[in-house]
Amino acid sequence: MDIILEKKRFSAKRIRLMVGVVLLVALIIFVIFSTGGNSKLNVNMERISISEITEGVFQENIPVSGVVLPITTIYLDALEGGRVEEIFVEDGAIMKQGTPILRLSNTDLELSLINQETSVYNLLTQMQISQNAANQNTINKLNRMTDVENALIEADRIYKLNQTLFAAKAIGRQEFQESENNYNYQKQRMELAREILIQDSISIKQEASQKRNSLGRTQSALTLMRKKVGDLVVRAPVDGQLTSLDAEIGQSKNKGQRLGQVDVLSGFKVRADIDEHYISRIYTGQEGTFSFNGKDYKLMIKKVFTQVSEGRFQVDMLFNEKIEGIRRGQSLQIRLALSDEKQAILVPKGGFFQKTGGNWIFKLNEDGTLAHKVAIKLGTKNTAYYEVLEGVSPGDKVITSSYDNFGDKDELVLKE
Repeated sequence: MDIILEKKRFSAKRIRLMVGVVLLVALIIFVIFSTGGNSKLNVNMERISISEITEGVFQENIPVSGVVLPITTIYLDALEGGRVEEIFVEDGAIMKQGTPILRLSNTDLELSLINQETSVYNLLTQMQISQNAANQNTINKLNRMTDVENALIEADRIYKLNQTLFAAKAIGRQEFQESENNYNYQKQRMELAREILIQDSISIKQEASQKRNSLGRTQSALTLMRKKVGDLVVRAPVDGQLTSLDAEIGQSKNKGQRLGQVDVLSGFKVRADIDEHYISRIYTGQEGTFSFNGKDYKLMIKKVFTQVSEGRFQVDMLFNEKIEGIRRGQSLQIRLALSDEKQAILVPKGGFFQKTGGNWIFKLNEDGTLAHKVAIKLGTKNTAYYEVLEGVSPGDKVITSSYDNFGDKDELVLKE
């Protein structure tokens, strides 16, 4: 006899189906809720940097690199070309002004000096001969002048005597007229002789002046030639240290070629490279600071080189005080001030800026367990801080390390 079995209301298959539906609905609800609000990310606090927003004195500055150089460098160029015959000192030697460094030889220049000296000696000899001839000529003219003067005196005596005799009718008119004519003739000769002497004196003076001028020019040329030959011996132009000497015995050097330099050791300067972006904001008198042996020192811009090369330009800076231990060639990291000091809200510099561009930042809540995005506005910067114009207040804590691992999350859950 068959037994009628009662049909179960919920079979195992149906139960499994219902459980699956419930799990699917739960998953859908979880996804909806997880995507419907702010996206979050768990972050280990040991892997981030948290800084506090502060208020304090702020000065805009930029970091620049500088190299310590002698305050003055005098370059040694070959004033005359020639062959290196002698080198008197070694590179690095401490020099006194006028001390010989090396000697060049130039046979063409030395031969020109000999020819110039010969020209001067020849001109002096010619001047002496001309002077002697002029003196002899003057003596001859003076002798003739004496004869003319004597003839005039005699003609005057006879003329006056004949005047008396003619008045007394002791002589005839013919004899009197002859003495008068002779007297007038001798007077004209005397005037002509005087004029000749005057012109001769003027001519002698002019000729002597011309010869002196010619001699002066020739002697000046000789002096210049001697200086050119003297320049073959290269001497230290100032007291200092000889550096970068580039010369070997037997080497030929062209006129104007660089031989080395002398560094003045009375002080130092710093030559710094600056990005061309700041060229309109850099001027003489601007100050910068650097740290040396645990102490801060100041520098001041003395000269700005406006020529831009590879996106950078240079400035020369002077120390405000003497610093012991500073050395030529030493590199310095300088903070160059671009503005005056002022009170401002400050956020420390960090890697967050590369991701946000300074437009937003992760700000922590009061208990420090959660950080969320807040919009901010930054102003100028220096080597340590950004100036905050709006968005956060002093006392707020923010994440200043890199945001590269946060993706596009809006909130960060901070865990120990």
